[in-house]
Amino acid sequence: MIKIICLGSIKESYLKDAIEEYKKRLSKYTKLEIIELKDEKDTSNPLKKEKDSILKHINDKDNLIILDIKGKQLTSEEFASFINNELTTQSNITFVIGSSNGLDEEIKKLTNKKISFSLLTFPHQLFRVIVLEQIYRSFKILNNETYHK
Repeated sequence: MIKIICLGSIKESYLKDAIEEYKKRLSKYTKLEIIELKDEKDTSNPLKKEKDSILKHINDKDNLIILDIKGKQLTSEEFASFINNELTTQSNITFVIGSSNGLDEEIKKLTNKKISFSLLTFPHQLFRVIVLEQIYRSFKILNNETYHK
């Protein structure tokens, strides 16, 4: 099972459509849960409020992976291997995508597994689609199916 905890809601219909398409495609390979939490904009300490919200959805059995610009960068093949290894050793993966505020240090300290998809900055709504696409690509690579080039 793959769980994605993310902050902020998707507003654009084309991004919602893309997310739904990848959810449908991924259903062939794994159970997927996307937990969308409120990003805090109108508060003096947004990271603390977001941290509290994230912690409500993490338990001791979660195989936590932080998506962070300072994390390890992988190729698509390496990411597929990483997914395979993680799902082989544990039955689930929980990805956490921070808001435009980033992630509270307490969340980052919960795991030493941090991955960066790029040194570039992406809109958080678009990044959710990118993550889903790369997870889908990983399963296609792992099953020796055409898609990845």
